[in-house]
This record gives sequence, C-alpha cells and structure tokens, in this order.
Amino acid sequence: MKKDIHPKEYRTVVFKDMSNETAFLTKSTVQTKDTIVWEDGKEYPLIKLEISNTSHPFFTGKMKLVDTAGRVDKYRSKYAKHATPKAE
Repeated sequence: MKKDIHPKEYRTVVFKDMSNETAFLTKSTVQTKDTIVWEDGKEYPLIKLEISNTSHPFFTGKMKLVDTAGRVDKYRSKYAKHATPKAE
C-alpha cells in the first residue's frame, strides 16, 4: 500500500438529512462552516444532506420524490417532448 495517502484529520461531525430532519453522529474529514449542538450538549460541525438512508425510497420502501429547487419539474419538462404517448 502507498504511504501517506489517507487523511489524518478525522473528526466527529453530524450528518443531517434535511428532508426528514434525522441526524447521526460519526467521524469524517469533510470540511464545513455550519455547526450544530448535539444531544450531548457539545457543538459539532454539521454536514447537510439532501437524502440519506432514512429518506431514500430504496431503504424506506416508499416512493417519495424529494424535490429540491424544482429539479423534478425541470427534468419532466425537459424530457416531456421525448415521451411516447401511452396506448389506450
């Protein structure tokens, strides 16, 4: 294995799923300017996620579109002209 290729600055951070407000505490090297006070009363860096295992349809078994900034509507309007009409 190559030496000195892995980061050494691991720190405890909070990852928060913004679609359903769930959060978990783990270690990471990701840099952020946001912070949050965790359940233990300490302040940790905060990483905001759009989707995680608690909101992803594969893990939840529910089909739910998470529309951030109109991306779903933009996609549908862009590719609507390519859709084939359904036979009735």
